[in-house]
Amino acid sequence: MNFKIKKLQPHEINKFIALIRVLEDVFETENFHLPKKNYLQQLLAKEDFMVFVALQNDNVIGGLTAYTLQQYYSQKPLIYIYDLAVKRVFQRQGIGKKLISAINNYCKEIGVEEVFVQADEVDDYALDFYRSTGGLAEKVVHFTYPLNT
Repeated sequence: MNFKIKKLQPHEINKFIALIRVLEDVFETENFHLPKKNYLQQLLAKEDFMVFVALQNDNVIGGLTAYTLQQYYSQKPLIYIYDLAVKRVFQRQGIGKKLISAINNYCKEIGVEEVFVQADEVDDYALDFYRSTGGLAEKVVHFTYPLNT
């Protein structure tokens, strides 16, 4: 399969929106309303936010979003992969692994201490995927505080 991985630049808003649509489909998001384009443009332009996409013939077939977290234990930042998805028809063809490799290589170059991602304990596919990319699992419990906003 012929595809390339690319870190999006702030002006590539249409590719970012295409990735959001992939995420919406793969995660079967119901009642999703895309934020306004100018908001997404501002988000894409932030230095602490990054998007990598997998492109086939300039069409987005997968990608990931990630946030930079500054720490107080170290001067080196952490990167949190927030979402990663590949269109179903392209899954299990190495695209997700290439996305992980691309963000890890980029983060090494810019001096990041660690990249991390969460996966639901019941999502065996995700757990197996992240293990297959060299990820080390940690036993944690994730708490949320819904604020009804």
